[in-house]
Amino acid sequence: MFKAVAGIAVITNIERSYAMTPREKKRFNALYEDHLRALKLQGMSRKTIDCYSRAVRRIVQETGKVPDKLTKREMKGYFADLVESHSWSTVRVDRNGLQFFWKHVLEREWDWVRIVKPPKIMTLPDVMTNDEVDSVISAVQKLRYKTCLFVIYSLGLRLGEGLTLRVGDIDNKRMLVHIRKAKGLKDRYVPLPEATLLALRGYWTEHRNPILLFPTVGGVKKSAARAKTPMDRGSMQRAMKGAVLACGIRKKISVHSLRHSYATHLLEAGINLRLIQEYLGHKSPVTTARYTHLTHVSQENAEEIINGLMKRYMVKIA
Repeated sequence: MFKAVAGIAVITNIERSYAMTPREKKRFNALYEDHLRALKLQGMSRKTIDCYSRAVRRIVQETGKVPDKLTKREMKGYFADLVESHSWSTVRVDRNGLQFFWKHVLEREWDWVRIVKPPKIMTLPDVMTNDEVDSVISAVQKLRYKTCLFVIYSLGLRLGEGLTLRVGDIDNKRMLVHIRKAKGLKDRYVPLPEATLLALRGYWTEHRNPILLFPTVGGVKKSAARAKTPMDRGSMQRAMKGAVLACGIRKKISVHSLRHSYATHLLEAGINLRLIQEYLGHKSPVTTARYTHLTHVSQENAEEIINGLMKRYMVKIA
């Protein structure tokens, strides 16, 4: 249905009985290119560009019409079907993507926001206890996955942030890790526990890649030392899932749960909520405040506390 032209996906065919005419397809392709260009010019992240462009593609696929030709009734029908077939998260993203298209491409007022109003759902993530984190990481078989998962937990990282860590991001003099271009394209520093430094050093001696801390491991001997790309996200997620199953943990746990667990454990240990917000890279303190459902205390010796929390893993990971 879509093919790349100069790096931009354009529509080549609509598999509907009411498919657009060649002229309409040509007009939409031009608008779609403008949409991608506008997203880049507005400084949107790669992930946002993918989501917002997919929203426009989806409505064209489902209706067979250029979006600006859709009536209010047709839009209501489209979103009604979307609510039935997709999550509210997808519905919200699609609505935002189409709103962006109207404002920055068509240069029209988007007055259909009330067509669909996703409910505000406040859920609390499942977190693991210290013992459960210990058990899960210990259950991971391969050193590269074991080390990466521990690094993600001990630094409170997102999966992508952990996988793309570089040798130059580790400051072993100040015991800090530089997280670059994270969510919202923001950098931040997080404390580097001694146990994490030892784990990273131990794993680095296995691959000796001069740039990446978690390079792709190919079938050829020493290929990791020459790798230019990080390990695959899917393999990390599968390793985590297997370890959780092996430990018999019934909670809804994923790699991202390690980040939630890190924040909760720091809060339980007495680290100030404002510091945790900085370590996690949260834009709003409201996002971080959801961890206060467990405890709410304050303490200034954050680095000492973090080192104490991570010492239990030092022998098992290194």
